[in-house]
Amino acid sequence: MAPKKILMIVGDFVEDYEAMVPFQALTMVGHTVDTVSPDKKAKETVATAIHEEENNEQTYSEKRGHAFTLTATFSSIKSKDYDALILPGGRAPEHLRLNK
Repeated sequence: MAPKKILMIVGDFVEDYEAMVPFQALTMVGHTVDTVSPDKKAKETVATAIHEEENNEQTYSEKRGHAFTLTATFSSIKSKDYDALILPGGRAPEHLRLNK
């Protein structure tokens, strides 16, 4: 498969594994993945969130994960330049949906 250009839109407290794993896997097989967040610039970061079950509890706790570095500036991207879009989950999609 020819390398593709993929856009990933993230925000603070994006689900860690839903952002990190696709980014690393797609990059590893030769695709270009641009990560962006509204109102942030390339080389800035968003915080990820990690959910884990602890102490036999019936639900999970949420902890701060990694600093996920953005590779592009949101205001300078053009959707026509991309072959695919990834919108990872977590708390970020709610914020992104409300961003005007």
